[in-house]
Amino acid sequence: MTFEHCMRCTICVENCPVYKVEPRFPGPKQSGPDAQRFRLDGEKSVDEWVKYCCQCRRCQVSCPYGVDVAEIILNAQLKYGKEHLSPATAHLFANAYHFNKMGSALAPLANRAVSWPITKGILSLLGVSKGLDLPEFRFLNLERGRRRKGKGRKVVFFYGCHLGYNRPDIGRKIRDLMVSAGCRVVMPRQTCCGLPALGNGDMDIARRFALKNAAILTKFIDRGFDVVYACTSCGLTLMQDYAGILHVPGGRKIAENTYNVYEYLLPLLGTMAGTGPWGRVDRSVAYHIPCHLKALGIGYPAVKIFEMIEGLTCHVLDDNCCGLAGTYGFKKRNQETSRKLGQIAASSIRELKVDALVADCGACRMQLGHFSGLPALDPVEIITEAFEHTPRRRKSASNGLKKLVKHLT
Repeated sequence: MTFEHCMRCTICVENCPVYKVEPRFPGPKQSGPDAQRFRLDGEKSVDEWVKYCCQCRRCQVSCPYGVDVAEIILNAQLKYGKEHLSPATAHLFANAYHFNKMGSALAPLANRAVSWPITKGILSLLGVSKGLDLPEFRFLNLERGRRRKGKGRKVVFFYGCHLGYNRPDIGRKIRDLMVSAGCRVVMPRQTCCGLPALGNGDMDIARRFALKNAAILTKFIDRGFDVVYACTSCGLTLMQDYAGILHVPGGRKIAENTYNVYEYLLPLLGTMAGTGPWGRVDRSVAYHIPCHLKALGIGYPAVKIFEMIEGLTCHVLDDNCCGLAGTYGFKKRNQETSRKLGQIAASSIRELKVDALVADCGACRMQLGHFSGLPALDPVEIITEAFEHTPRRRKSASNGLKKLVKHLT
């Protein structure tokens, strides 16, 4: 719905994390529907404060009338970025995919160089925050791994930049879990989903990334494949932005055939769990719900899988934004906002006295692991642990469960 449908109830403002800690941001109602009434075609944008929106999309989720608040603000951010000189960090993070690819190719050297004081000084001059260490690169990324595996349901795994170049170990566990659940998994060469470019005001770069991915994904969909994503931000971009703000050909087809990995695995793992109890996992974890998972509107499928695991205590936390918001929190301009939100979310986790925190989003794991001091895990690491503890003496286990144990142990 457009800005005219906003009835100024301020529910979006109550749900905005940035508004609570950043006085320079007037809130989603004022920077979205209210300001839109005064934005005229052909008039240069002057509302610099729109840049402080982190695009968590909590405003859009909470709007009782379905107004596309976050999309209105995003369009204003893109317009502002196009009409004004963008800072160096915007160009740097809009092209984060290329730096990830380069960093992975030179992983040992790149990881060492990023820790040097001179490198940190240069990055700081460019506007990069010192508040959080940049993620390490892995030379054995998912592009270099086995890209076809298994038999059964045909699945394309869209793994995203973080799993691809920084945490390919998690990506491989997800791939193997899908294979063992009865899927034929293909990981074609792919590029960035485009969200970092969108978030940094560069529609042209975002659309170039999206067009490349759409060309690949639609070919597989036409051959009967489903698309599965693990990163909730990548998933939101594929599901909403390709057909929406980016107007990518085939975007609607992609949205109709794309699934969250745990949403996709839930019925398959539920069938396996019916063959007998899984291994016991004596853990207490805090499950932080990423903002973009809420925005997807699919519920919390990983929680339903956790409910099948004996001994696991899972505390679901969906009130707070982690504050990192992808590249948002790595900018010096947003450092204090990101820190305050990270500390608020981390304090709620520490109060629970849990063993670890779990989140679907790599950015959430980095931020909350940093501020809480706890191990930060992807849901697949808990699921893998459950199957590693499955008693080997159970002769009556199904063939599917035996294969799963073989893959994950």
